[in-house]
Amino acid sequence: MTKYNMEINMKKLDFKQLDDKDEEIADILISLDMSRSVARTLSYLQKVNEATSIELERSTGMRQPEVSIAMKELDPYDWIEEREEKKTGKGRPYKIYSLKVGFKDIIAHLEKQQKKVINDAMASVERLRELGNE
Repeated sequence: MTKYNMEINMKKLDFKQLDDKDEEIADILISLDMSRSVARTLSYLQKVNEATSIELERSTGMRQPEVSIAMKELDPYDWIEEREEKKTGKGRPYKIYSLKVGFKDIIAHLEKQQKKVINDAMASVERLRELGNE
């Protein structure tokens, strides 16, 4: 098959890609101790209404296992809505993901979490100060 025929026979799939802003969001999430896969997943989902696992893979540059791991890591937070849609014909249904909460709610959760980390660290420093003066 020639290159020309391959291009004609290939399906054209259109996915939004992570842009500079999305990459910056992911980098900030990573700096807040989120895994790379979770950060890239959240960064992508905050810009689209919903995405299939295949879209997430292609748009974020992750592999299928990374998408699955990210979803498992996000499970305890209850931020992600997951549903299955049956393919036409045979085969497994594919999963479609969307944010269950607004991205502002996720930011508020992260802010609260970071304030707790800071307060705990300051309490430890204060305790050290007390112990050092005994």
